Amino acid sequence: MILNTRHFGEIVVREEDIITFEEGLPGFEDEKKFVILDTCAPGEAGEPVFRWLQCVDNPMLAFAIADPFVFVPEYEVELDEDVIEPLEIEKESDMVLYAITVVPGDIRKTSINLKAPLVINIKNNKGMQVILDTNKYSIRHYIMDEAAIQEVRANASLNEEKRPVYSNR
Repeated sequence: MILNTRHFGEIVVREEDIITFEEGLPGFEDEKKFVILDTCAPGEAGEPVFRWLQCVDNPMLAFAIADPFVFVPEYEVELDEDVIEPLEIEKESDMVLYAITVVPGDIRKTSINLKAPLVINIKNNKGMQVILDTNKYSIRHYIMDEAAIQEVRANASLNEEKRPVYSNR
């Protein structure tokens, strides 16, 4: 199937790659079908950090998305039955999580929405955006701030390992 897209022009996608969001996404409830597009060039090594969630029926609608665990390794999501049941998730390995990413003009202000992740059952290509019932996460989690925190933590643990141990014995 050929899709017209704002960012990528005409692209070919397979019908079996279409993800159905039965409820749409908040603010875009009428848009139900999306595909995930990689940002890597063909043959480029590694997993891309950012991908695109491209609407099938609206070429102008696409969201930058990312794996939230790349930026927040301790990220935790607890799903209720009202998510697990309609998506038909049988085990954790059936699903993948993404967070919608906002990249403004000032790239230092790039943020991800940890409060409302996208949950996708990769076995049946059903998806849902879930608003988490916790104040632990924000809709604007700034990636650069998180990178700085992770760097400080990494350096602190390195310094602890190098520090000699003293005792009063």
